[in-house]
Amino acid sequence: MLLTADPAARPRLIGALTALVVLWPLLQAAEVKPGALFDAGNLKVIGNFLAAFLPPETGAEFLGYLGKATVETLAIATAGMALAFLLALPLGYLATAAGRERPTLNPVTRGLLTVLRGIPELVWALVFVRIFGLGPAAGVLALGLTYGGMLAKVYAEILESVDPAPAKALRHSGAGRPLAILYGLIPLAAKELASYTVYRWECAIRASVVMGFVGAGGLGQLMDQAMKMLNGGEAASILLAFMALVFAADGLSQWLRRALDTPPAGHPLPFGPRSALLALALSAGTVASFRFLGIGFGELFTAEAARSMGEFVAGFFPPDLSAEWLHKVGKGVWETLAISVVGTLLAAVTGLLLALPKPHAPFAFVLNTLRSVPELVWATITALAVGLGPFAGALALALHTAGVLGRLYAEALDNAPPAPARALRLAGASAGMRFLYGTLPGAAPQLIAYTLYRWEMNIRMAAILGFVGAGGLGQLLYFELSLFHYAQASTVIIAMLLLSIGVDQASTRLRRRLR
Repeated sequence: MLLTADPAARPRLIGALTALVVLWPLLQAAEVKPGALFDAGNLKVIGNFLAAFLPPETGAEFLGYLGKATVETLAIATAGMALAFLLALPLGYLATAAGRERPTLNPVTRGLLTVLRGIPELVWALVFVRIFGLGPAAGVLALGLTYGGMLAKVYAEILESVDPAPAKALRHSGAGRPLAILYGLIPLAAKELASYTVYRWECAIRASVVMGFVGAGGLGQLMDQAMKMLNGGEAASILLAFMALVFAADGLSQWLRRALDTPPAGHPLPFGPRSALLALALSAGTVASFRFLGIGFGELFTAEAARSMGEFVAGFFPPDLSAEWLHKVGKGVWETLAISVVGTLLAAVTGLLLALPKPHAPFAFVLNTLRSVPELVWATITALAVGLGPFAGALALALHTAGVLGRLYAEALDNAPPAPARALRLAGASAGMRFLYGTLPGAAPQLIAYTLYRWEMNIRMAAILGFVGAGGLGQLLYFELSLFHYAQASTVIIAMLLLSIGVDQASTRLRRRLR
C-alpha cells in the first residue's frame, strides 16, 4: 500500500520537545538515576533483602498475631468509612446545588471539604497518634476526616449530575429540599453513589495498612515492626495476608457492583427490601468493627479528648514563616511535585505496556500484585535498591500506580471503538500502525483522564513517602514532628494542602480542555 507522511508529525515532534524541556527540571529534582538500579552494591543489598523474605514465617504464634492484625485492618477500614459516611451526609447536602430552586453553592462547606481531603490521611493519623496514642483510634479518625471530605465532594457532584426534573417537580408540589433529594434524586443516583462508596471502602483497606506505619494499628504496624527488625519472613507473610485481603475486597466489590446492575422491583419507598437488607448488613459490620477495636464514639469525642486535641493543635500556630524555613519548604514542594510527576509518567508507560498483551489474565495477576503492595512498602524496598531520596519515592509510586493504571488502561482499550482499527487492518496496516492510528486515538481521552486522576492522588502520596526516607515534604514533616517542632510542621502541612489544591485545579482544567 502507498504510505503518506503523517500530517501530524511536526506538531507531535514540537509537543514532545516541549514536554522534554518541561520535564527535564523535574527529572533533575527527582534525582532520576537509572544506573543506580544496576549498581553492583545496590543489587547485592536488594538481593539479600529479598532473599530474607523466603520462606515466609508460618509459626503458630506469629500467625495468631497476623490473623488479629488482618481483622483489625478490616475493622479500621470499616469503622473509618462509617465515620466518613456520617460526616459526608450533612456536608454533601450543604455543598451540593442539587434540589435547590436556584443552583447556588456553599463556598464555606466546599472550602472545608478541600481542607479535609487535601491533607493526606497519614498526616491526620500522625497527628491523632500524638493525641490518642498508638492504636486503631487514630486510624479510624484519620480515615473518617479524609474520606469524609472525599465522599461529600463526590456525593455532591453525583447528585448534581442526575436529571433534576423529578426533584424540581417535588419542590413545585410543596416538598422540602430533603424530601426532593430523597425521592427525586437519590433513586436515580443510588447505583453510582453505592458504587463509589464501595470503591472508597477498597481504598480505605489499603490506607489503613499505610497508616499502621505511624502506629495506627493493623497490618501496617505489624509490617513496620517486621521491617525495622529486618525480619523478612514475617514481612513476606504480612504482605501475602494483605494481598489476600485486597483480592477478597476486590472480589466482594465486584459482586456488589454486579448486584447493583440488577434492576430492583417496583415499590413506593425510595429504598426497597434489598437496600434495607444491605443497610442492615453494613450496620452489623460497623458495630462489630467498633466492638472489635474497642472504640466507642464517646471515647473519641469526650471533653478530655477535645482538650488534648485543642492543646495539641494550638501548638501548630502561628506557623513558622521565616525566610530560611520557607525556602526549605519550597524545595520540599518542588521535590514532591517532581516525585509525583515522574512516578505517574513511569507508571503510565509501564501500565500501558502491561495492558496491551492479550489475553489479559496472566498480566492481570501482575497488575493486581503491583497495586496490592502499599506505596510505603514499595518505598522501603526501592530505597534499598537506589538509596534514600526522591528517586526511591518516584519508583515506589510508579510500581503501585502501574498496577492501578494498567487495569484501567486495559478496560479503556477494550472499550475503544473497533471500526478504525478494523479499517486499517483491511487496508493492510501492521498491528503497530493499527494500534497507534486506530485504537489509541479512540481510547486516548479516557487514558489521559485516568492518568490525571491518578496524578491528583499521587501528589498526596508523594507528600508522605518521605516518612520512610523517600524525600519531599513528608521527610520534612516526619523529622519536625519527631523533634516536636510544631510551628515548622504546621508550615509543611499548609504547603501540602496548597500543593494538593493546586494539582487538583490543574488536573481539572486539563481534563476540561481535553473533552
